[in-house]
Amino acid sequence: MNYKLILNIAIHLLRARLKQTIVAAVGVTFSISMFIALVSFMNGLNDLLDGLMLNKTPHVRLYNEVKPSQNQPISLSEKYKNNTNFINSIKPKDRGKSIYDSKKIIEDLKLDKRIIDVAAKINTPVFFNSGTIEIAGVINGIEIEHEEKLFKISDNIIDGNVADLSQNNSIIIGKGLSEKMLLLKGDNMNITSSRGNLVMLKVVGISQIGISEIDNTFSYTSLETAQKLLDEPTNYITDIQIKLFDMQSAPAVAREFSDKYNTDTIDYQTANAQFETGSSVRNIISYAVGLVLLLVAGFGIYNILNMMIYEKMDTIAILKATGFSGNDVKWIFILLSLIIGIAGGLLGLLFGFIFSSIISIIPFETASLPTIKTYPINYNIIYYIISMIFALFTTTIAGLFPALKASKVDPVEIIRGK
Repeated sequence: MNYKLILNIAIHLLRARLKQTIVAAVGVTFSISMFIALVSFMNGLNDLLDGLMLNKTPHVRLYNEVKPSQNQPISLSEKYKNNTNFINSIKPKDRGKSIYDSKKIIEDLKLDKRIIDVAAKINTPVFFNSGTIEIAGVINGIEIEHEEKLFKISDNIIDGNVADLSQNNSIIIGKGLSEKMLLLKGDNMNITSSRGNLVMLKVVGISQIGISEIDNTFSYTSLETAQKLLDEPTNYITDIQIKLFDMQSAPAVAREFSDKYNTDTIDYQTANAQFETGSSVRNIISYAVGLVLLLVAGFGIYNILNMMIYEKMDTIAILKATGFSGNDVKWIFILLSLIIGIAGGLLGLLFGFIFSSIISIIPFETASLPTIKTYPINYNIIYYIISMIFALFTTTIAGLFPALKASKVDPVEIIRGK
């Protein structure tokens, strides 16, 4: 088989149908460019949402959960302990939210080479008092340095500085809460703890994550201030937050630490299962739409090549009459589709990058996400590789069926009919 001659014939046929060839190539170019722009934007959006939610979540969290006692009196009976019993008389045991021997656990965790860092926290419900109004919320007593290292909470501070929490009796509140209570940085606010203690804290900052449920209820103070608010000793800690070098190992590590330290644990995948499901659905939709665009372009190439065969029947007959085999004719039309796919694909990669770049500089202005200035784009090279491979695949398949039809043309019948 003379591939050079076959390629020259394919190029000649493309030139003879130049307008149709350009239309087919433009279809591939448009499909690939839209696929890249769509997938890059959707994955950039997922990365943004991951940053807002998942990156603010510890990979593993140790805590004490209120739950029913596992050993019921009926289970102690030799006669009934192996049966299914529906009678429960022991109420949930109040172990307290404090993690027993928390300081020793933290010291032990910091020696674990799988762990980036550990941050202790106190999470407690409170009432924020505004005149006669009480707004239910949550105070997070944090180790400022460790919390900042793990979760970069300063990125969400729109007024003030997270380091100011080191001052006695200070607090950083969410923007939604500050608007409801008409509070600004430097104001004082009264807080009632779940145990009835009333304290006055100074607002040293306003934060805004962009999730209204959090901005309307959450606040930050130092670990020491939270302990004073609850009248608890310095070893009182309700949560131990852990970040791992390998976040995918979080479920296994959580089970290990639960058994080792006799505490309840939860990993970030379990805690954010619904959120990750939403990200997966968005990815599936974006890939599906992009692939449909490429399939439509493939059908366009199929129609163009099919019409070309009917118009070039005499040319095909002459080629076969002069010694070209059916396989040679088949490869001529496959090369036609490949040339269209390669040309359209390369242009699609270029225009896809250009469109993505244009989207990335469009101003993104929303009151809920003040730290985000432009639309998020993920320039992962895998999207370009996938789009090019699929473009070549669809154009090859689109050209294969017309090529097989051309290879079966009987030159005697064509010439006799002509």
